[in-house]
Formats: sequence, C-alpha cells, structure tokens
Amino acid sequence: MKLSEIYEDRAIASNGMPKISFEVFPPKGGESEFPALYQELNLLKKYNPALVSLTWGAGGNNNNSMELVKALLIELKLNVMAHFTCICNSKEKVEKHIKEIESLGIENVLALRGDEPQDIEVCHNDFRYANELVSFIKSKTDLSIAVAGYPEGHIEAPDLQTDLENLKYKVDCGADVIYTQLFFDNDVFYSYVEKVRKLGINIPVIPGIMPVISYKQVERMTSMAKISVPTSLRDNLEKYKASPDDIRKFGIEYASIQCAKLIEAGVSGLHFYTLNKAYSTSHILDNIISFV
Repeated sequence: MKLSEIYEDRAIASNGMPKISFEVFPPKGGESEFPALYQELNLLKKYNPALVSLTWGAGGNNNNSMELVKALLIELKLNVMAHFTCICNSKEKVEKHIKEIESLGIENVLALRGDEPQDIEVCHNDFRYANELVSFIKSKTDLSIAVAGYPEGHIEAPDLQTDLENLKYKVDCGADVIYTQLFFDNDVFYSYVEKVRKLGINIPVIPGIMPVISYKQVERMTSMAKISVPTSLRDNLEKYKASPDDIRKFGIEYASIQCAKLIEAGVSGLHFYTLNKAYSTSHILDNIISFV
C-alpha cells in the first residue's frame, strides 16, 4: 500500500488510532544479529503497523540493508519502506537500488541526504541535496516517496525558514509524506505544521516519536540535532539520572501523554523511532490505546 493510501483521510482505524509506523536500523553486527531484531519486531506486529521504515546506514554504509529489507518483507511479512540517501551515492547505484526495491513489490521509499561520513572530507557523487534525489527517483519510477522534516530546523540550516524552504523543494519535486525528526514539545510540532501549511504544503506531516530510554540518549540526540528539551522533561531526567529503570518508566509515561495529545490534535499517524527495541514503544502503544 502506497503512502498516499495509508494516510488517506487521516486513515483512522476503528479503535480511534491513527496509522502506526516504526523505524529500525540494520544491526551493526550484520546478519548474525538479525534474529534479535526479528524478535523485537514480532512483539510490535500486534499493533498492525502501516509500515516499517528501514534506515540505510550512516555515511553511505548500507550495513546489509537490502538483505534486511528482504527478510522483513518475506519472513516477517511487513510493509517495508526502504531508505535512499544522497551521501556516497550515484545515479547508477540508486537506479539499481530502485530495481531491487520494485522487484520485491515495495511501493514506498524515504529519500534523505544522509549523514556525512566522518573519515573523509567529501562524499558527494551525483546528489548533494535530498530534493535532487527525490527528483531522480520520481523520474525513474512511480514509487511513493517520503521525506524528512525538522520541526526546529535541520542542524546545518541557518534558520527554520531556510529549512522550510528546502522542505518545499523536496515536496515540489514529488514527495508524498513528511516524517518529522523527534521532538519533545508538541507545541513545536503544531507550530511547525502551521508554518508548513502556510507554504502551501498539503501532504501529511507525521510526527516522529522517540521514547526516552536513558539520560545519555537525550544528551546525544540534542547534541546531534536541533531538539529542545522542555524544563519539565529536563528536571525529571536529572531526577532519575542514576536510575535506568525509573528513567525508562518516565520516558514511557512522557511519550504516552505526548502521543495521546497528538491524537487529540488529529495527526494522521505516529512514527516511532524504536532504536530496535520493542519494550518502550509497546508500552506507549498499550497506554494510548487505552486513552482513545
């Protein structure tokens, strides 16, 4: 099922829930670690995900992404959305990737610039920005294309307005859905959507949710991206800093309330960055199913 069909008319299920999707990444250990990921995803399958998004890999390293795409599709029977990135990629490689994806019956992809590799200065081949990649994919296929949105702006953008204009380029080139970077303040998301709509962008904007699982995780994410941390969240992170179990419980409670309010606001979907673990995401979903 294509993205436009998944999110058509908000696509609210009979239980009042919006469409649910999960993001996972290829395990660093390769195929030997696939079974552990399968186990986690099997725990999440009961929530009937509309799709599972599989990242490509940092710095152009695919880390067995295609093999995992096939496994998730064939063995777990999931609707997989594969990632395409600009970094270290060529038109020839992307076209080959498109053919592989289409041969498997996959209909959706996420087009991103990707993270710059740390070990070399420049790794741009045929694509520098995501809008160029979207245009190329659109010219070669009828795959449905998702792109990334940054509620507080991309970390490399000089300001939010510039980043919104870059988003408009991607959408005008053929994007069908926007999945946002994680955020901890719903007002940031609502404000972002309002700004997106004022630019004439009318495709679905799906909020990205990452449960807090540790103090270090939040520190790392906020150092890598423009993500503000509300005072209430920061105070509780400090409060539970020395207790991994308590901080994880708090993270579940915080994200559950966040998601419940997003559903009340009428979002079309919820996209969970699972970090390849089912525990927090499944508890959040159980909580919000009881709310709606």
